[in-house]
Amino acid sequence: MLKDYPDDRYETLKEVIGRTFGRDAAEVTVGNGSVELIRAFCSAMLGDGDTACINPPTFAEYAMAVMLAGARCTVDGSGATVLFLCNPNNPTGKLYTRSEVLNLLAAVAGQGTCLFLDEAFIELSDPRQSVADVSHENLFVLRSLTKSFSVPGIRFGYGFGTPELIEKVETVRLPWTVNAFAESFAIEAFRHYDRLEESRERIARERTWLSGCLDTLGLAYEPPSANYILLEVPMEAEVLVAGLLSRGILVRDCRSFGLPRHIRVAVRTHEENRQLIEALEACLP
Repeated sequence: MLKDYPDDRYETLKEVIGRTFGRDAAEVTVGNGSVELIRAFCSAMLGDGDTACINPPTFAEYAMAVMLAGARCTVDGSGATVLFLCNPNNPTGKLYTRSEVLNLLAAVAGQGTCLFLDEAFIELSDPRQSVADVSHENLFVLRSLTKSFSVPGIRFGYGFGTPELIEKVETVRLPWTVNAFAESFAIEAFRHYDRLEESRERIARERTWLSGCLDTLGLAYEPPSANYILLEVPMEAEVLVAGLLSRGILVRDCRSFGLPRHIRVAVRTHEENRQLIEALEACLP
């Protein structure tokens, strides 16, 4: 397997993904993580004079990809070439329903805007709200296998769109970016895709327990929907992050999201979640 170049068309892989989601292989693109596909999409769809609507706080890579494509970021959706939406949002965890997303798609499509929908965490949240099965000329849906199967080192992302949109993205995507090992892993993972239901159930149970502990500590947080929780903390985030790190706990400093007094914590195993609460108790004023 490793002595040969991978098939840059990734036909077998795309067929497996297509069967999993009820899409044709021509409606599937793959990449070396979701970031590559974000940049490939922006390179294909945006240029000088274009605008992309991005409402913070959200994943910073959208803005970076827009600027690299020569376009401009805005919070005003009117007249935008692309509207970015992360569902559930990173870092807030806000989850839009399927009907809300479809209503938004209808509204922006009527203005000629393309909806870029990032569903990287939806498989660990509520996949019933996904629109990955919807084919629309103004819709691109991004997914991340490495999030749902907890293998970030594999670097594998995939996306859905009409064949015409996918062709544009594939044209600008660098060749052979999905290596043969990642391709083989992804094909096997999709054969066990239904096992993610068990992961969602475990995450939901631990998220409920963890939220109760955070309530006891008096911490405010956004209503969680995925495998992470955004916390407002009564001190500068970098101070708390350093204190937690000294106790062996690594959390996300959310200053990069423009949130200097927020951290994002992961919903992990019960023992790890217990250690997080103990560390927070020791570090909070």
